[in-house]
Amino acid sequence: MATTLGASLVQSRLDYSNSIMYGMSASNVHKLQSAQNSLTLVVLLSLRHLSASEQLSYLHCLSVHHRIQFKIAILTYKTLATCQPSYLYDLLQVQQLSWTHCSSSQKLLQVPYLSTDFGRHAFSYSSPATWNSIPTSIKNCFSLYSFKRHLKSHLIAQLVNN
Repeated sequence: MATTLGASLVQSRLDYSNSIMYGMSASNVHKLQSAQNSLTLVVLLSLRHLSASEQLSYLHCLSVHHRIQFKIAILTYKTLATCQPSYLYDLLQVQQLSWTHCSSSQKLLQVPYLSTDFGRHAFSYSSPATWNSIPTSIKNCFSLYSFKRHLKSHLIAQLVNN
């Protein structure tokens, strides 16, 4: 009970508007990750011998970097599934290939060319870049619940393997 409560309190504070941090400097994300790791240690006193990534996996939490990707991917999935809100849907363009190719079934989005780092923080860039990095089997999920579950499992597996 205390583990769940502690984990949810930590995540809610770290999640506050973190999707706007896409593409931010590694030092800023590292500061948040250090805070998350320290608070994870407090919650899991008996598991101090585990690495930070193993502790996050035990709590079924994502690292700050993966959590940012998760939130952007969820917003993209909802936008593509419902075509709403229209101001976000209008920013997304399905990649059209000029020939039939096996990747045409992958539901790729066109990533716009941007010449500035500042522009890479925008939803029009971060959403397609994040979406295209997700395996096709996860993108083809038929429900939001299934998409979230498979995506989180995929990202936690990446966390543990790195």
